[in-house]
Amino acid sequence: MSSDTTPRPGVRSLIDRLGYHHLLASTLVLVTATILLGVAAKATGSGLACEANWPQCDAGPYNLFPANLPSFYEWFHRFVAMFAGFAIIGSAVTAWRTPTVDRRVTALVVLGMILTPIQVVLGWQTVAQYTMDILSLHFWTAVLIFGLFVVATVLVWEHRLRASHVTGALALGAAAVPFHVLLSPPIIADVSSYSATVQMLQYGVTLAVVAAAIVAPMVGRRQLEDGRLTGYLSGTGVFALVVVFLGRQTGMAVSATLDLLYVVTAGVLLIAFLAGIVLVRRRT
Repeated sequence: MSSDTTPRPGVRSLIDRLGYHHLLASTLVLVTATILLGVAAKATGSGLACEANWPQCDAGPYNLFPANLPSFYEWFHRFVAMFAGFAIIGSAVTAWRTPTVDRRVTALVVLGMILTPIQVVLGWQTVAQYTMDILSLHFWTAVLIFGLFVVATVLVWEHRLRASHVTGALALGAAAVPFHVLLSPPIIADVSSYSATVQMLQYGVTLAVVAAAIVAPMVGRRQLEDGRLTGYLSGTGVFALVVVFLGRQTGMAVSATLDLLYVVTAGVLLIAFLAGIVLVRRRT
């Protein structure tokens, strides 16, 4: 008995019309939106809205809809997360059933699909228990899924990416780092409140730093053909993730030493990004 691995006509038709690289990019956008909306729900104190129901809310037939503005924040976060989950599953299934998709991409998006139900359970637990440990796990699992899809997206678009995109990624990181610091709790507290808007902006630049840390070394390895330079970019990327971790900790605990360490390492990262831009431009 022979097995037929040819994708079904429906899946093949979708790939022909949209292109898998566009499907993956759209999934990444939905994942990003879900994370930022989750930050908004937490920042506005809406995580326990919907009368602490999950997955239902607190109004309409079967409590499917929100009854007030705080409930709307939480409900809309869940609504977008639902579509992000469908997109993640669709990306994984399509990659699995399409022989032309890079097997590395398939492994990444399938891992993202495996993590998705874990993330859903953690989301439920933020409503059921709402402890800082669960909130942290919920956040870092979301960032891991985001990172997996950034890597997968770069892999499927790599034939269109050039050395200029390395410089662009480093410039994005260099632009994001100062805002990441200025919007952090220890700095913004001296000027304004750590409001929901400020938190969304800070986590937006956090994702920008993470994306820059991934894109620059990945594209550089393919386009620059310089082992020492790509090693430098990889080291800068790892260091960027350390800064992101420290920035998250400053929002979780009050420690002058930790705040100082975060600011210093962020300053070093900014210099590393700027030096990377100079080195790449000289190389190209």
